[in-house]
Amino acid sequence: MINLVTSTRGLLLIGLLSIRCAAAENQDHAAHSAAATGKIPNTMTISNERLQSIGVKFEEATRREVNKTIRTVGRVETDERRLARVNIKLEGWIDQLYVNTTGQKVKKGQLLFTLYSPDLVATQEEYLLAVRAAKTLGTSDFPEVAEGARNILEVSRRRLQLWDIADYHIKDLERTGKVLKTLPFHAPLNGTVIEKTALAGMRVMPGEVLYTIADLSKIWVIADIYEYELPLIQAGQTAQVSLSYAPQTVFTGRIAFIYPTVDPETRTAKVRFELDNPKELLKPGMYANVELAVPLGTRLAVSKDAVLESGERQIIFIHHGGGRLEWRNVKIGLRGGDWVEIVEGLKEGEHIVTSANFLLDSESQLKAAVGGMPGMKH
Repeated sequence: MINLVTSTRGLLLIGLLSIRCAAAENQDHAAHSAAATGKIPNTMTISNERLQSIGVKFEEATRREVNKTIRTVGRVETDERRLARVNIKLEGWIDQLYVNTTGQKVKKGQLLFTLYSPDLVATQEEYLLAVRAAKTLGTSDFPEVAEGARNILEVSRRRLQLWDIADYHIKDLERTGKVLKTLPFHAPLNGTVIEKTALAGMRVMPGEVLYTIADLSKIWVIADIYEYELPLIQAGQTAQVSLSYAPQTVFTGRIAFIYPTVDPETRTAKVRFELDNPKELLKPGMYANVELAVPLGTRLAVSKDAVLESGERQIIFIHHGGGRLEWRNVKIGLRGGDWVEIVEGLKEGEHIVTSANFLLDSESQLKAAVGGMPGMKH
């Protein structure tokens, strides 16, 4: 039984190979005959009734506007230029805390907390002494003494400035002569507190981040674009961005930057889109759908259903009228939506078959194979 099945399969394979070989030989023979007689090679004639029964449709090859849509998924991130971290440059203790919750919105200049620092108190006292010394010794008959008094005052002022003491605080110190026991710290920008470590009464050290504030009115979406699609995009192009749970809400983004490296594993490059986010619906950490429409210009393009792809070959069928069809190898270019560019093998105005190509291809191969067998007529 096994030998019988094996033999049957072998005979079928031999038969199929014979048909394909005969078809190839017949196509070569037809090409030589056509060259000698001036007839179009690779043609066949099918009755109109047969064409209608298998659902063959035709259209004229024309030049048309072709657009390609690139779809990908991106991650919502904070605009780095609208992110600020509040830290201090001297040791001390938090005295009063005025912004005490993560997620709280703040305005630029709003008081965040006050800091008590013995070093700050001592430096202010030194500055007041330097101010008085400069007033007393600044008019000295000895230039070295006057210059030294002014230098000490400048060094004291510079020290306060390096601790981020505002100039108006320094002027108030000079005017009133009263030392500040605590130093106020203010919000550097409008935004939302996205991280907070500050607690009332805690001891803080220089460089310790107490608040992270982000302005979320504008946001970034970082998406991955395949390397073969990179030549189609450039900075300034717009894209449609939506969320999976709210597809009816569409945001418009703009390509601001294409990162210069490609991930060796995914073969993608990072592309940064910038979006307005007035209602803050886009939140850092979310995933978003990105759709980028790329215009490819006017091209000789046909419906993708008109191209029959077989291995390394792309074939289309040309209708010459009266049921006479020609199958022709073509070279395809860019693909956009439902259209495929034809760069070689087709002329504008020719009528092409846009449906039932597979049935036509099967019938053409069968006719070519039978016609090439000994004793068979074309």
